[in-house]
Amino acid sequence: MKAMGTHETLELHELLAFKNVCLAKNTAMQGMVSDPQLKSLIQQDIQKTQQQIRDLQNLLS
Repeated sequence: MKAMGTHETLELHELLAFKNVCLAKNTAMQGMVSDPQLKSLIQQDIQKTQQQIRDLQNLLS
């Protein structure tokens, strides 16, 4: 893989920080939701966000 420039690396770090905030919010919201459908959607989003975080971390390592 071709090395990334400084700007690209900073953008990935910014995206990673955003995804971590999204994960924290969804995790907190999941505990407050009683509707099973909404709870399921939030759980799916948590799983996708966790995968996206892993992917971004792999790109940065």
